[in-house]
Amino acid sequence: MKLNKALTGALVAASMGMSSIATAADVVIGVPNWPSVAATANVLKVIIEDNLGLQVELQNGTNPIVFEAMDSGAMHAHPEVWMPNQQNLHNTFVNDKGTVAFNKNGVPAFQGMCVPKGIADKHGVKSIDDLTNPDVSALFDTDGDGRGEVWIGAPGWASTNVEKIRAKSYGYDQTFELTESDETLAYANLDNAIKAGKPWVGFCYTPHYVFVLHEMQVLEEPAYDASKWKVVQPTDDPAWLDVSTAGTAWDTAYLHLHYAKAIEKEQPEVAKLFRNMKLTTDQVSEMTYALVIDKKDPAAYAKDWVKNNEDAVLGWLTN
Repeated sequence: MKLNKALTGALVAASMGMSSIATAADVVIGVPNWPSVAATANVLKVIIEDNLGLQVELQNGTNPIVFEAMDSGAMHAHPEVWMPNQQNLHNTFVNDKGTVAFNKNGVPAFQGMCVPKGIADKHGVKSIDDLTNPDVSALFDTDGDGRGEVWIGAPGWASTNVEKIRAKSYGYDQTFELTESDETLAYANLDNAIKAGKPWVGFCYTPHYVFVLHEMQVLEEPAYDASKWKVVQPTDDPAWLDVSTAGTAWDTAYLHLHYAKAIEKEQPEVAKLFRNMKLTTDQVSEMTYALVIDKKDPAAYAKDWVKNNEDAVLGWLTN
């Protein structure tokens, strides 16, 4: 960063003069299990360590664990909260408890179900309602039991639970086996299916590198209708699946950085960064491509990213 020395010194002094609420490091950032959040976490780590002179630790954790940790002070930030996917956690810790704040510069995102376009064209699979057809389901059968498999997301994702609700609402939970697996494995299966000319169907979202690598067909759905969405998460009701419904397309999602409210007093310069950071959908997609496809080391990539975006980073630190 080409920050002027006086500014850098002032930022460091301001941060070092405050006591930290973390025990293992000055700042602890939670990192759930998808590529873009890992990239963003490493970018934040580089910015804070290089410009504020603080030690940053990255810790893996699911969305609920990271929110609980921000509430207790054991963690300070979640770099990429999907809204409305984590709306229940946002409501609990931001609206009700007031222990977590959030960056309002959301990154727009899409969520839905996809098949490779070649398969969609060949078999006429264009609508999510097609998945309720047993003959269509049989096309996606990979284990020989006559019933297709659809990837609905990774374990621990809030969207995975929502996709279970959507499958029930549309009715394709009766024709397909709903499978959960790590995203890396799921998209490796997609790559293999495309190379072999075989069908694949599963959850897809932007920002994501998969739309750069492959031509995908997003399955058509009725437009989002809030009156037809009642999504309850397992953390809120043991009978969440029975009482939930979501029979239309997802609403536009936004990715927001959330952070522990206490850091506004403990580390105000870090809080300023958390409050001001702003990324675009294309930038986040490029990050995931770099880590997953180019297989760049997250820490090294973050160093380069900060260097190449120094004007934007300076604005986040000083505005």
